[in-house]
Parts: sequence; structure tokens; C-alpha cells
Amino acid sequence: MIICNTAIRVYKENNYFVVETNGVCMHLWFLTNDIVRIRAGFDGDFAEASYSLMLTAWEDRLDALFSGQRRRVQGSQAELTETASDFVLQGEKLRVVIDKQPLRISIYDSVGTCLHADIADLCYMEDSNHRRIHTSEIFPDDCFYGFGEKSGGINKRGRFMTMSPGDAMGYDPKHTDSLYKHIPFYIKLNRSTHKAAGYFYHNTSECDFNMGREKRNYWKPYSRYRADGGDIDLFFIAGPKVAEVIERYTDLTGKSAMLPRYALGYLGSSMYYSELDEKADEAIEGFIDTNKEEGIPIDGFQLSSGYTVQPENKRCVFTWNRRRFAEPQKFFAEMESRGVTVSPNVKPGLLLMHPLLEALKEKDIFVKKADGTGFAEGTWWGGKGLFADFTSPQTRAVWKQYLKKEVLEIGTSSVWNDNCEYDSLVDKDSCVSFEGVGGTIGQLKAVMPNLMCRITEEAIRETFSGKRPYIVCRSGYSGIQQYAQTWAGDNLTCWDALKYNIATILGMSVSGVANQGCDIGGFYGPAPEEELFVRWVQNGIFQPRFSIHSTNTDNTVTEPWMYSRSKKYIQEAIQFRYKLIPYAYSLMARAHVTGLPIMQPMFAAFQQDSRCYDEGVDFMLGDSLLVANVVDKGAVVRRVYLPAGEVFYDFYTREKYEGGQIIEVPVDLSSIPLFLRGGSILLLAGNTIGNLHADEVTSLHLLVAPDHDAQFTLYEDDGSSLDYEKGVFRRTRIEAAAGECVAIRFQSEGSYTSPLQDIFMEVIRRDKSPYWVTVDGRRLPHFLHRVKFEQARSGWYYSQTLKTVQVKYPCQKKDYEVMVSFEQFDLIGM
Repeated sequence: MIICNTAIRVYKENNYFVVETNGVCMHLWFLTNDIVRIRAGFDGDFAEASYSLMLTAWEDRLDALFSGQRRRVQGSQAELTETASDFVLQGEKLRVVIDKQPLRISIYDSVGTCLHADIADLCYMEDSNHRRIHTSEIFPDDCFYGFGEKSGGINKRGRFMTMSPGDAMGYDPKHTDSLYKHIPFYIKLNRSTHKAAGYFYHNTSECDFNMGREKRNYWKPYSRYRADGGDIDLFFIAGPKVAEVIERYTDLTGKSAMLPRYALGYLGSSMYYSELDEKADEAIEGFIDTNKEEGIPIDGFQLSSGYTVQPENKRCVFTWNRRRFAEPQKFFAEMESRGVTVSPNVKPGLLLMHPLLEALKEKDIFVKKADGTGFAEGTWWGGKGLFADFTSPQTRAVWKQYLKKEVLEIGTSSVWNDNCEYDSLVDKDSCVSFEGVGGTIGQLKAVMPNLMCRITEEAIRETFSGKRPYIVCRSGYSGIQQYAQTWAGDNLTCWDALKYNIATILGMSVSGVANQGCDIGGFYGPAPEEELFVRWVQNGIFQPRFSIHSTNTDNTVTEPWMYSRSKKYIQEAIQFRYKLIPYAYSLMARAHVTGLPIMQPMFAAFQQDSRCYDEGVDFMLGDSLLVANVVDKGAVVRRVYLPAGEVFYDFYTREKYEGGQIIEVPVDLSSIPLFLRGGSILLLAGNTIGNLHADEVTSLHLLVAPDHDAQFTLYEDDGSSLDYEKGVFRRTRIEAAAGECVAIRFQSEGSYTSPLQDIFMEVIRRDKSPYWVTVDGRRLPHFLHRVKFEQARSGWYYSQTLKTVQVKYPCQKKDYEVMVSFEQFDLIGM
């Protein structure tokens, strides 16, 4: 064993500090004023070869691979002082104290709050199995969130979790661990100080997290990170806000991809169609037509791997079953004519009977045996197979060539990368290229899905000049958000999955992955019962990825119209999702710039209210809309906690509620409890959107609650091209200044010409009607008769039912201001 328990010497070298201990040497960087990197060099060489870091202050062997993505900074300055008992590194904002004997590193903020403390004796060590361990103190009121994709409740305090992703079909939504992702990042939030900090362990080896599950009398409560190999390489990220931690973590690992707008639409799918013996293409086209006949908007179809099935039901990537898909090119064209993008399933493994296997062996693209004598075999879908080694430049070049020829050039700019966990390679000493240096699959399997998605993006950009890629991926390491939309894998059809998948998605949201969701209705199991299916769709419409996908075990197919009595609720819910598109697309654009979540946990949105710290069902869509889905069978009342210090309005009735209380909302099968946050702006489409490929938002509906100043940025572009990278977009900052005279200002930037023609604005004011309303300095006519207001192109009307002033006018193609005066008017002159 190696146990670091004495700090012998600390000195500065170049732009980092060296900490000599009795065990291993450590390096410490102030990467920024808010990020400290602590690396314990158990491997001894401090090699820099990262597939995930997009922000560095050092040379990295893979810099050329990430040219144009990775940003190099100088690093922040810190001063070193020494006392008899410790070394102190004082940065601009953070102070790092290194106790000499026993060794312990603590980090403090500028006001002296201890943000992190090691556990002396246990802090940095290698055990007798050569696992590398870091142990940190848990303070009494600490809560823990994130860890990528995890089952169970949202607060992980007291949990023991592993990161060893695998194919977890039909997993228990409360207990199964691991699932499909490997994201060794979490956020610590303290109930007393309300301060947040992030921990990113920059290591691709399999690992586990003990978040206080065990207890030892000789040490304070502690958490433990334990990795099978590699260095302890911790990036400590100070807040104090949760949002700041997420922004800084995604500075490190990359921001979420700017997907095409249609990626926010309804994505149809089912394994049933692609498994039909023949004419699967016609069946899928019929499915799209049926959606349209039922009044259900649809924009995508996730094509399961049945299209690659060869004799004996063997799935062979880069092949097409011509009985099922007679003319793939024609199929893609037919789907495109219907306004639907198809995402074909692509897998990184080839069965030993694959018709292309020998040719690809000759190209040397597969993971090799541990002794280097041949290719490593693993259990695969349908038998034994070989697996692509994406850490090899040769593999990436060959894979890209086949992907273009056999998938993209046939007619789609979207790909669904699946089954890329590499868990079926049992011998973890199997060899991979690691860019020519050599490594093992145990060391690097976590990065395979990221690299697979990266070259998929490159292939799409090269095949379709100027077209925006859309990639879906089941697995992923830290940074997967740069390339793909993800989902929570092959979930189980049950009520628990509906409820606990929400916490799973929210955990991903605070782990930097904004574009994700789960299979709506459940993937594996018997058909969802009627009530469960309705409730799942009512929740799913708020997830960034919305796909109804199934492989039902009772020979049924989960589809929007499967229950005739309740299909109207499904239709209404999906139509409402499409009304939310201006808001959701703007949130996607925000995530692309800042990394912030689209679906936001309550503890992140209301950090000052610790009663939100264990809430894993209710969530915020952006900053404006509180969603409190019904997730319990047979519910007739939904209890909702409204955070303290806030005001909320029932979305449907505009009834006002003060925060800091639990309210009870009567519900039936049609109910989707929603609350508008006071001091916020919500955007909706005012015109009907039936397809995001074909229809533009030409009428914008704003709902403004000016309890205090509010702002939101509307983002617009063409939704499909890469022109936004050249500045062809429009960002309109909408600011509402509260007061007796509410001023709503619109300021735009960017060269994109907005298709907006009309604005309909609702400003909530329950105690009185306005006296006058102006747009760009011109008074609008006041209507007292509802029908006449509806017939007019512009004007305003005060709804006594909703207690809101409703304003409409033609869209102004410039910066302008709307004034709504609630100032007192003495009508009778007294």
C-alpha cells in the first residue's frame, strides 16, 4: 500500500505547485480563480492525455486531436507561505491549506467557509489491490447530487455507487447501479451555508463513490472516491451557486451541443417496426401518417437495429435488410417529405459472422487481446463479436468511411449510437491504441462512446455541408454533452420508473448534460396501463428528449393512440410541448453557451430554501415554469411545495400563491399541475406548430409575472443549418421592469431575420386593470369587449377571469419598449 500522511515540502514550478509527500508527489494548480486541480501522481509520470478536458493550463498529448475545441489559459496566481504546521496557498478567491502532519488539504472561500477538507490518514492512498483512493470529510448538512446517470432519489448522501457502465435493460429505477454513463462528477450543497461546490475526478478507470454509506469511529464522517487505476486527479470547483458550479464544470468538459430544432420534437420509435419480416419501411411511413391523422405532431423516428438484421436474426452494422427496407434511399426521402428525420441505430461491435468482418480485420480497427496476439472477443448481441477501438486514428478514419457510405450518404444527417458501453469485453486488460501509446480497455472504455459520437459528428458535417448534426447516444463519459443527446437507457415499464427517472434526468442535468430524457411509457415490460401511459407522456413533454419507445414483452406496441378513451390527453400534451418550443429552443441555446440545465432541479433553482434539497419529482423548466407532474397511481390530489421567498401563479387560472407552503391541487387524468414563477417570463408559440421541419413560430405568446424585475432571452435561427456558428441568429433580450408602470423592453442582436409577425403578451396583475398601454411610444386601443379585441390586429384587454392584461400588436422589427401603466387614475376627479 501507499499512504500519504506527511507533507514534506511545497514549492512552485512553472504555473503549478509541487507537494512532496512521504507517499507520492502531488501537483496543484489554480486553473482559474474558482477551480483548483489536485493531482496525486500514483502513476508517477503525470502524463497529460485527456479526452474530456476542454480547458487546460498545460500541454496535453491530445491537443492536436481537439484543436479548435480545447482552450489554453495561463492559470491563476497564488502565493505560498509556510508555518510550522502547514503550507498555505492563497489565490484570488480560494485559500488552500496543506497540513504537514498528518497530511490533509482543506479549501476555504474568501470569507473563511471551509468548502472541502480531506480526512487525515485516509486522504490519498493506494490500497493492496492497487486502487487509488481519495477520502473527504462530510459536514453535517452536506447533500450530494449528480454523478451522471444514477437510479434512486436525487440526494445521494448515504449512497454507495459504482461507475462501471453496462447494458442494464429493464433496470430497477430505485436500486440498479451502474446504468449507462460514466460521469465522475458531483455537486456538494450544504443545508446550513447554502453554498455549493463541485468535484470532478478526471479519471476514466472504473470507480466507486461511498457518500457516507460506511461509518468509522476514529474519523469524522467521510466520502470516498476509489478508482481501479490512474491518478487521483481532482478538479475542485467552487460556487457558491449551483449554477456557477455547472457553468465552470462545463467550461472544463464542454457545453451542450446546439442540436437542430426538430430534436425537441416528438421522436417516434419502437423496436416492433424494424423487426417486421418485410416492408418495415412502409409500416414506419404509415406510423408517421397515422400520427398526423390523429393530430399528433412528430419530427423524428429512431430506427432500431432491425434494419441491419441478416440471416439467423444476426444484427450486422453497416448492412441493410432488403426485405424490410427494399430501397433505403427512397425510405429516407419518403420520411423527409413527411417532415421526419430518421436516426438509424449504429453499434460499435461486429459479430464473428459479419460479412464485413474479415475486411475490417485487415484494416486493424478492433480492440486487441491482452497479449497482443489477435483481436479480443466479447459477448455481443447474437453471439461473440469484435469491438471498434476508437482511441485509434486508423479506426476513426475507417469507421467514418463506412458510416458515410452505408448510412449517411443514403439520406440521413442523424445517427443513433447504441450499445457502446463495452461492458461485454470481460478481459479488461485487452489492448487499445490510446493514440499510439497503448492502453487497456479497462482504462479507456469510458471514452469510447464520446469518440464514437465525435467522429459521427465529423462524418455528418463532411457529408452534409452546412447541415447541423443530430446524434443520439446511450452511453457516455464526461463531455458527452458536446456531441449528443442522451437518454436513460432501456427503462422498465412501471410506476416507479416514471417517478425515479425524473431524478435520474435531473442528476444528468446538473452533471452538464442538458439534452437528455428517458423512454416515455417504459422500454421493457408489458404495455403500460392506461393511467401510467398518460402520466408518463404528461411528464415526458417537459424532457429535452421526448421519445415514446418500447419493446413490450406482451406483443403490444406503445403508441400515442393505444388507449382510445385517453388519446385526447396524449394529443393535448404533445401539442402543448410544441407550444413550448420557443422557450425550450431558447433554453437549448442557453445550455450551448452556459452549460445550464433545461430541466432544472428545485435545489438548484431555489438554493436558499433547504426544503427543496430532497425534491426529485418537481422541477423547473428553465427558470420560469414549475412542473409538478402527477406520478402516483389513482391520485386525486397533488401536494406541491412552493419554495419560500417566492410567489407563484397557477398556469391555468393565474391564482396567486405565496411561497413557503404546501398546497393541495385537485387532479384528474387530464391534469398537469404547472406554476409560473413570480418575476419571470414564459414564451409560447401563438400559432399552431405541427412540424418543426416545416412550421415557423410566427406568433409569439409571452406570459409575464412582474412581481419583480424579470428577463429572458429569446433565441432564433433557422433551426437546421450551421449558419448560427457564423452569427446568423437572433438573440432578443426581453426585460420586464416591475413597478406601477411596467416596462417590457426588447433588445436584439444577430443577423438572422425573425419570422415573427405578431406578439400576444399577458401581464399578470390581479388587483387592477391598466390605465393605458403603449408600444414603441404609441398608445394601443383599449377594448372592453372580448370579441372585438380578438378581431383587432392590435390593442389591449383586461381579463377579469385571469386577472391579466392581454396585449397584442404586430411584431416590431427593431428594439422597442412596451409600457403598461397601472398608475392610479382618478376617474371622477375627486
